[in-house]
Parts: sequence; C-alpha cells; structure tokens
Amino acid sequence: MKRKANMGAYSILKRALDLLSSIFGLLLLSPLFLVIIIILKSTGEGEIFYLQERMGLNNKPFYIYKFATMLKNSPNLGNKTVTVRNDPRITTFGRILRITKINELPQIINVIKGDMALVGPRPLLVTSFQKYSPEVQQVIYRNRPGITGIGSLIFRDEELLVSTYKELGKDPLVYYKTYIYPYKGALEQWYYHHCSLAVDFKILFLTFWSLVKPNSELVYKTFKNLPAKPESLTLSGIKKL
Repeated sequence: MKRKANMGAYSILKRALDLLSSIFGLLLLSPLFLVIIIILKSTGEGEIFYLQERMGLNNKPFYIYKFATMLKNSPNLGNKTVTVRNDPRITTFGRILRITKINELPQIINVIKGDMALVGPRPLLVTSFQKYSPEVQQVIYRNRPGITGIGSLIFRDEELLVSTYKELGKDPLVYYKTYIYPYKGALEQWYYHHCSLAVDFKILFLTFWSLVKPNSELVYKTFKNLPAKPESLTLSGIKKL
C-alpha cells in the first residue's frame, strides 16, 4: 500500500516536471529544429517527421514523433524492423541525426501530449513488445515510456552489436530474440521496481554523459544492482557465439 501511494505521488510530480521541462526544451531547441526541418525538406525524400505506432502507458498504442532518417518505404525493405550500422535505407543526413540521437528530439512533443516521459522504458513496436515474456509485458508500461531510460543507456550501441552479428553471416533477428530482448526485459523490470525521481535524474545525467563518453561504463558504477550484462552483448562475446 505504501509503495502504491509513493508511486502515485511520484507519477504526479514526474508528470509536472516533464511537462515544464519539455515546454522549456521545445522553446530552447526551436532554432535547431528549424535548421533541421529546412535541411530535411531539401534533401533525401523531403520528409520531415516520421510517425510510428509504439506501445505506451498501460499497453495502449500511440504514435511517436521522430525526425525522418530513413527512406519512406524502409519498413518493407532490407531488414525491415531491424536497423544495422550503415544501413542503406538511412539517408546521408539521417545518419548524422541517428549517430547524435538528434532524431529522437521531436519526442518532446510526445512528452507534452502526455504520451511519454523524459525517462522511462523505451516505447517498442507492437510486434517487438509481443516478444517480451508475459512477466515483462505486465509491468513495463505501467510507467510512461521515455525518451531515454535504462534500456536506452545500456543499448546505445545496439546497431553496432546487431551489425557485427550480421557481418558474421548470422540472422540479426535471431540475435534480437535470443540475446537482446531477454536482457532488455530484465532491465525494464529493474526500472519498474526501482524507479524514483532520484533514479530518473541519474539516468538523465548519464544520458548526457554518454554523448560525451559513448563508451563509458558509468551506468554500471552508478546502479550497482543492475542485472549483470551477458557477454553475448559485447563485441568480443558476439564473436564467440
């Protein structure tokens, strides 16, 4: 009962902070958004935003906003829902946006609308969500999905891992199902049981830190009780599979 009451207060305060921070952030980033919109409109296929259905709060789908980085028909081309490093479906400018994670910034609009939070579990495709175990599905979206989160931090180099596995002549979809989804699920369960404003602030700091130090392992030093990372989710471990 106490945890339920604490979670209620946490959710209300978190929503208020998310809303205020996102409105301020949107105003602050508007000059950058304008430049990106002009570049996207004049390059590639002229697409600015990419809307895609994702799983949201209480397992209800919503449409996520991103800057367009791939060809319009990319879900029906190549690896379909799996994106690898140097994927030919990614546009030239889109590659820059993806590497810097700037393509994720329009999700501030989702935060203002109430679809998302600044910190939370990453919103998955419905098909990807269904690959989680029932135990994970029951708890992952009791919190609003986030622009960043513990899963986003740990899997910042996800495209590189999948690309390395594919370069060995193996099916990237098998790698996702066998190695990535189980650990992602464990991380999101960890977040559900440990979420608090203090944890969220630490995740936000670590997100900005990862932009400066992409290979930093500070997240494991900050959260020492995280589920142990399997060797199969390292570049050296992939080569042993």
